[in-house]
Order: sequence, then structure tokens, then C-alpha cells
Amino acid sequence: MAKKEDIELEIQQPEAEVPATDEEKLVEEEAAEMKEQAKKTIQMIKEKAKEEDPKPGSAMTLRTILGGDFLTAEMVRRQIWLFVLMVVFCIVYVAIRYQCQQDMIAIDKLEKQLLDAKYKALSSSSTLTEKCRESHVLEALKQNKDSVLHISDLPPYIINVPE
Repeated sequence: MAKKEDIELEIQQPEAEVPATDEEKLVEEEAAEMKEQAKKTIQMIKEKAKEEDPKPGSAMTLRTILGGDFLTAEMVRRQIWLFVLMVVFCIVYVAIRYQCQQDMIAIDKLEKQLLDAKYKALSSSSTLTEKCRESHVLEALKQNKDSVLHISDLPPYIINVPE
């Protein structure tokens, strides 16, 4: 393959001033056309020879996806805000899920404490009810002989107070 400088040198060679025959004119015209095509080709090569990533083709195949060829710099630059948004949503999702689990643990702990408190209150209530029965009070009075209280043999009286 010829170097760029060689092609330019070939293009810059001086042409003959007066062609001798028709055949030589045709050859010179063809040479001029070839030089013109060479200039166009060199210009096209210069335009295409950039150091950027090539644009991905419209054909997305499994090979290009698995190989990572579709992740070109241009595509990533165009979609950077989408990637940032997805990362933010993932972080928010994880944070909310973690907070929800912490709340559920706290709720379970509080429900156990509430159940323990209910059982303790029920136990205390039943103990108090048992100690306040008349039979237990009388028994406690008999054991304490210093008390002057005793059970009445007469029924209660109704006292009417005039207004």
C-alpha cells in the first residue's frame, strides 16, 4: 500500500505540455481522472481517520452485546443521565428496603413487649381480684387477732334522710 506522501508526489508530477496524438490525449485524460479519484480517496480517508470510537451499526447482535461493542463512548455520553438515574433509583430502593426491614424488626419487638405487658397486667389483675374476695379478707382478719372487725349477723339497715 502506498504512503500518503507517495500518492501526493505522484499527483504533483507535471503534465506534458502538448500531446502528440489522440491516443496520448486519452491516456492523459484517464490519468487526470485517476488523479482526481486519488485526491477524493485521500480526502475521504482523512475524514474517516479520526481517533474517536466508531459508531455502532444498526445491527445489534448477541455477539456485539456480549462482547460489549455496543458500549461506545458516544452512546455512553448520550445515555449518562439515564445511567445516573438508574443508579440513584437502585440506591433509593436499597435504602427504603433496609429502612422497612428495620421498622419491621422494631414493630416485632414492640409487639412482643406489648404481649408481655398484657400478660403481666392480666396476672396482676387476677392476683388483686383473688386477694380482694370477702373470704380472703375475713381469713386475713382472723389471723390478725388485733382487729375488732367481724362479720355482722344482722342485715343492712336502710336509712331515710328527709330533704
